[in-house]
Parts: sequence; structure tokens; C-alpha cells
Amino acid sequence: MKQFETLLTEITDGILLITINREDKLNSLNKTVISELNEVIDEVYTNEEIKGAIITGKGPKAFVAGADITEVKGMTEEQGMALAEKGHAVFDKIEMSGKPIIAAVNGFALGGGCELAMACHIRIASENAKFGQPEVKLGIIPGYGGTQRLTQLIGKGKALELLMTADTIDATCAEKLGLVNDVVQTVELLDVCKAMIAKITSNAPYAVAQVIQSVYAHFKSGIDGFDTEIELFG
Repeated sequence: MKQFETLLTEITDGILLITINREDKLNSLNKTVISELNEVIDEVYTNEEIKGAIITGKGPKAFVAGADITEVKGMTEEQGMALAEKGHAVFDKIEMSGKPIIAAVNGFALGGGCELAMACHIRIASENAKFGQPEVKLGIIPGYGGTQRLTQLIGKGKALELLMTADTIDATCAEKLGLVNDVVQTVELLDVCKAMIAKITSNAPYAVAQVIQSVYAHFKSGIDGFDTEIELFG
């Protein structure tokens, strides 16, 4: 696999570990990170050696602490829309991967970081993880799918509360709301994620891919998920 500027990658026993490597910037998402995530997810799709992937952040403080605001400031309306469209395309690609992708949330997952975690199929958080969509404090809204995925995961009422107040919640609260699947000790985080991937990939891979397609049928395409299930069952 190629060397990336902002990502570290390692394949072990069929599991691709993707580490966002901007620790000094709390792993914030800039244009390079988004572009390289797009490339590495393409590798997940096409590389037969890869059975599943884990996305995490470098260092003990942050999964991804948000988008790189220095790139957003001063953008025109058209530039802002283009940025959001690019992020949506990459995060949709993560969500619709036929191979399982788990977010190992090892600290702050704010703004674009929370959106990245929500695009993954499963989220497992360390005890120190924090989640939030604080964009309204900056006079903007989530641009990488946050308004939609947060609502799908925790319901309209609570999603509206978090989106409008810009409140940050801890890992325990996130688990209670259904935003994360499990909370574990920091030292166990990657091992738990790897065990989850291994459990999933021990099952029939084509069936796993069809489960993903069926679950997201309505959310992604607005079509009848029951009809999709019938078709894919056949």
C-alpha cells in the first residue's frame, strides 16, 4: 500500500488499521485527509487481502477534533458546497462499504470527527472519548452528513438538542443514546475493535455485505428497505 501524507496504514490478519496522523492538530480533517481517506477506502473496496478496517486517530487526545477551520474561513458559497459534497462522497463510501469498518474513537470526536465516526458501521469508544457537533458556535452547520446520521442514530429530538446547543457528551452518555456500541478502557480499544472485525468476518462475507446494503437502503436511496431485503434474500 502507498505511503500517505496524513494517514498511517497497516494490514494485519486481513484487518486494515487506518490512523489519521495529525496529532499536533488533534487529527483535524483538512483537504488532504479527506482525499487520502477516499484513496484508502478505495483500497478497502478493491484489495482482496483486506476483510475489514478500523479508523482511529493518532495519540491519546483525539480521534478527530473536527474539520480544519483555517481551510473553511473565507470560502464562497460555491466553495463551501463543493467541500461538503467531497466530504459526503467519501463518508458515503465508508458507510456503503461491503466490508465492515469500525471507528475506534480514542478521544475527541467533534464536528467532522463525529461525522466520520457516524459514517462507520460500528463505533467503539474509549472511556475518555467525547462527542459533539459544535458547528453552530462558528455560525455554520455540519457539512459531512452530521444532521442526518445523528438523527438516524439517536432520534430527532435528541439530535436537534445536540445540534442546536453544540453540547459535548461523554462516552457513557453516547452509549446510552445509541451513538456508540460500546465503551471500553483505552488500552483495550484496538483489541476490542479487532476482535469485533474478526467475529464479523468469520461469517459469510457476501451475506455481511448484503446486510449492510439492506440496512442502508432506505436511508441512502429513499427506497423501500423491505423490498431490498426481499430481493437480496432471493
